[in-house]
Amino acid sequence: MPYRPPSKHAITPQGQGRFPGFDVLDQAHMWDDVTAGVVLARLRLPNMLSFFTPREVGIAAPMLDLLLGQDVDPRVPVLALIDARLSTGETDGWHYDDLPEDGQAWRDSLAHLDEDAQAGHDAGYAELPVGDQARLLQEVQELATGNGYWGEMAVKHVWSLWTRYACTAFYSHPWAWNEIGFAGPAYPRGYLNPGINAREKWEVADHHDIDPVPFAERIERARKADADLPGDPSGE
Repeated sequence: MPYRPPSKHAITPQGQGRFPGFDVLDQAHMWDDVTAGVVLARLRLPNMLSFFTPREVGIAAPMLDLLLGQDVDPRVPVLALIDARLSTGETDGWHYDDLPEDGQAWRDSLAHLDEDAQAGHDAGYAELPVGDQARLLQEVQELATGNGYWGEMAVKHVWSLWTRYACTAFYSHPWAWNEIGFAGPAYPRGYLNPGINAREKWEVADHHDIDPVPFAERIERARKADADLPGDPSGE
């Protein structure tokens, strides 16, 4: 693994994590060449996107940040990872029969989100304050709990498309692995200490032995109870 200065070691999304000091890339020398090439390539994404248009980028970038709660840097480059998949036609091998193929479904759904912004705020989604962007996204999520349509698209399938691609991209990245303490590909190294609370020598114990799920559920209940979602985190 090439030398990394301390500032580039153990990076996690937004600098948050439960495993301080853990860096999955410390194990890169244990991976086979193909595996290492695939994982490390996710850290060296090109600057230019090739699938999404500039207008679509302006819609998708803030939407994905809200969807994943990425408010500050360092951010996992989810948009670039999704763009790389769609530009080469790397889908999941299937799509909902009431949606077009994934690439077109992304274009159509982003356009519809922008239309909602224009209809409700007389401005494009990219131009809205983050609070208004969050409200529009929340409205789509709430519609997705039913079986209705959003324009001509089944809204629950649009929500599934967004979250499926977003989560796949986020958790494919080594920074996300650092956040959750995932030690990376097991092949060819393997594991010697399977079992509950058993760790390998390269793994790190959770420094916050508190289940985060109940807290997240309380936050979600509060958001649903409050029609006025949080505004711009910068306070502007």
